Amino acid sequence: MSLTHFDAAGQAHMVDVSDKAVTARVAVAEGAVVMAAETLAHVQAGTAKKGDVLGIARIAGIMAAKKTSELIPLCHPLPITKVSLELEPDPALPGVRITATVKTTGQTGVEMEALTAVSAAALTVYDMLKAVEKSMRIEGIRVVLKDGGKSGRYEA
Repeated sequence: MSLTHFDAAGQAHMVDVSDKAVTARVAVAEGAVVMAAETLAHVQAGTAKKGDVLGIARIAGIMAAKKTSELIPLCHPLPITKVSLELEPDPALPGVRITATVKTTGQTGVEMEALTAVSAAALTVYDMLKAVEKSMRIEGIRVVLKDGGKSGRYEA
């Protein structure tokens, strides 16, 4: 299989999607911020100095999904119809699990928007808690579901 973002001469280009059908499309991505149990306790108690960690990270993820084409050079600007983020404290990590769901009706998928949403939310969690713990890790960012379009459904 060839890479679609390169032309016959090997030059990067934006893929022409004008002949693709307009279909309902959805992508779900996930990731996690792993931290010490003491740091997670600040999240759960709402005592982080910068404020509501999960609420602010949720807004950051939504904003990032909408700006994906400005951040990733060859992404198409898309009419996003839904962005939702779930940020769940998980004592078993310990840390915060992040899931983003993005929908559109268009000619190309929203996997990059979902991945960008999770990434920005995770970076925001880190930013809001770095005064407490600099050793947090952002892990496992991946697409877990993609549906719609010619290639159909993918599920991890």
